[in-house]
Amino acid sequence: MQESHAQLKKSTIYLMAFACGAIAANLYYAQPLLETIARSLHTSPSTASLVVAITQGGYAIGLLFIVPLGDILNKKTLISRMLVSTSAALLLVALSSSTSIFMIGSLLVGTSAVVAQVIVPYASVLAPPAQRGRVVGVVMSGLLLGILLARTLSGVVAQAFGWHSVYFIASGMTLLLAGALAKFLPNTNTRSDLSYAQLIKSVVTMMRSERQLQIRSLYGFLGFGMFSVFWASAALLLSKPPYSYSNAVIGLFGLVGVAGALAANLAGKRSDQGLARRSTLFFVLTCLLAYVMLTIAPYTLVVLISATVLLDMGVQGTHITNQAIVFSLNPETRSRLSSAYMTSYFIGGSLSSAVSSVAFATGGWSAVGLVGILLGTASLLLWILEKGTSVSAPSD
Repeated sequence: MQESHAQLKKSTIYLMAFACGAIAANLYYAQPLLETIARSLHTSPSTASLVVAITQGGYAIGLLFIVPLGDILNKKTLISRMLVSTSAALLLVALSSSTSIFMIGSLLVGTSAVVAQVIVPYASVLAPPAQRGRVVGVVMSGLLLGILLARTLSGVVAQAFGWHSVYFIASGMTLLLAGALAKFLPNTNTRSDLSYAQLIKSVVTMMRSERQLQIRSLYGFLGFGMFSVFWASAALLLSKPPYSYSNAVIGLFGLVGVAGALAANLAGKRSDQGLARRSTLFFVLTCLLAYVMLTIAPYTLVVLISATVLLDMGVQGTHITNQAIVFSLNPETRSRLSSAYMTSYFIGGSLSSAVSSVAFATGGWSAVGLVGILLGTASLLLWILEKGTSVSAPSD
């Protein structure tokens, strides 16, 4: 397979970063609105909270069966068409008046929003090898800001205009992005003799044969699990005493995690410098410390805010380090590498979101904190067990 390269301009990098942020935000608009959505659809908050797991499950499906197409189809065309599909799915959610339609629409949003994971490896392909970590870090910073700011935007908009309006606006924004990316993205010609069945099979083969892909996928599974355990239940914690916050305030709480996006750039640069293993330990310990704080003193606002910053920083820093390593393994198969890694990543998030909902319903916030500590401990054990294995991203 061969792919012709177009020059990656700085303006294009920022466009891709913005696009990834806007696309990823679609997955998280519901999180601060769970109580409001539950009342609107006449269901329980615990049932409404399952939308997080359902959306992430849809994302995992799309990662496995759609993202690999980026290695055999024209990426520009694929990205634009997928964005149109995302816009349609968001419109279905906006128009939903029952729990079943809301859940189906959310599943479709998750499945189609994987287009962000076509954009990220596309940026790594276009970037010079010596700048790959930095470019991926910038694009991922946009994606992570979208994830974090989504809660703020949805909380404020829902407070003023109702939760349906959040999805109407998102649908229109996504459609506009489809047009902008169709116009401004570099056009590359990808040629491949692989059939779709061979393409999907090769993803499984890579996961079986690439040791670094296996290791980094495990880090991703556990890392996004920690992220999802917290955010899947955070709105339920903040909506009850002693906090009793409104949708707008719960949404604003997402701003405290912006430090995570800043860590993305740091992680990318350190990976370019061959410091991936050391960075991984730092970020894993940061996550573990955050969950200890969240478990010991969840009802102290200063502690809650500080722990949220640390958690997002640790999770996102590990994620960027993982991607810098994974994308360096084979330049011609980056969409499939991304598919394998991100499928594991979002399976971890989906399962952990579901576990978080059950933990909060049965044991309260202390049970949620315990789940996070267990995942953090598992990440630390993984770092210890892989000692001696080279994890620095090789140059190509």
